[in-house]
Amino acid sequence: MAKPVLQALQGKKTATTPIWLMRQAGRYLPEYRKVRAQAKDFLNLCYSPELAAEVTMQPIRRFGFDAAIIFADILLVPDALGQKVWFEESHGPRLEALDGTRAIGQLSIDRIVPHLAPVYDAIARVRAQLDPDVALIGFAGAPWTVATYMCEGGGSSDQAAARAWAYRDSIGFGQLMDVLVEATITHLKAQVDAGADVLQLFDTWAGALDEAGFAQWCIAPAKSIVSALKAEFPKVPIIGFPRGAGARLHAYVRETGVDGIGLDSGVPLDMARRFLQPHACVQGNLDPLRLVAGGAAMHSQVHAILDAFAERPFIFNLGHGIVLQTPLEHVEALVKLVRDKKAS
Repeated sequence: MAKPVLQALQGKKTATTPIWLMRQAGRYLPEYRKVRAQAKDFLNLCYSPELAAEVTMQPIRRFGFDAAIIFADILLVPDALGQKVWFEESHGPRLEALDGTRAIGQLSIDRIVPHLAPVYDAIARVRAQLDPDVALIGFAGAPWTVATYMCEGGGSSDQAAARAWAYRDSIGFGQLMDVLVEATITHLKAQVDAGADVLQLFDTWAGALDEAGFAQWCIAPAKSIVSALKAEFPKVPIIGFPRGAGARLHAYVRETGVDGIGLDSGVPLDMARRFLQPHACVQGNLDPLRLVAGGAAMHSQVHAILDAFAERPFIFNLGHGIVLQTPLEHVEALVKLVRDKKAS
């Protein structure tokens, strides 16, 4: 049976609009919280193939989404490269911040595949469990976004450490980005080999850069990654998600060669319909807090999104990840709303 998500990314019409949600496997699900408690530590969960596969499958069993996305984290790549990564409750990710080009030489791409073997094992386990019409999405963080965490030593409100290094010493920062491009290609190729049939590149902090920085540190690395993956896996579609890119999304789609483009909630529907949808399958972009609110606030915007993109293939999603306080019945209602509206 054809996978609706794959059909849409190939530019084909689907009977109904396919739907999956970013962070669909997570803390809003009671069954996830039980497994998370069993794992004790977030990284333990990511590196346990059996548990990671289980939480990947949980939202598929409960809601019947059209795609599963492997449960992992974008910071597994710096962890595999040799930069120490850990997670603190209520504080999020922590890393031993890079202190310049000297530290880059200590990162090892050769560690990627053996260190991340549990992720590929989890993908194979999920692939074996999924119905044939459900797509399996592998993913990685885009080099710019991963670099912001590596430079800052954790999350940041303004990505200042990475921006300052990139603007002050573009050659040195470029060395880090080169490592991350190669590491990302290696990681994504291994995910396809393990059974992923769609890939998504998350550039969560793309919007922090100015126009020139966006071209240099978001578009150029994504183009290199897409080109390398397409050379080996021409039929595997790739979705780019440069959050906060705004009007620069058109350049991103045109220059990177992605098959799909993820829209954050700030992207105007008419702009996306006119300037993006003719060139790539669009994916998005309900505000996650409308899903929390439910009712008319959710229903009206769901219909607006579906109507805006009805003329061409489209994948329904959120504009960012689902949040902890999301009521399960609202997710059920969302899936029904999307499925009940026939694609034109």
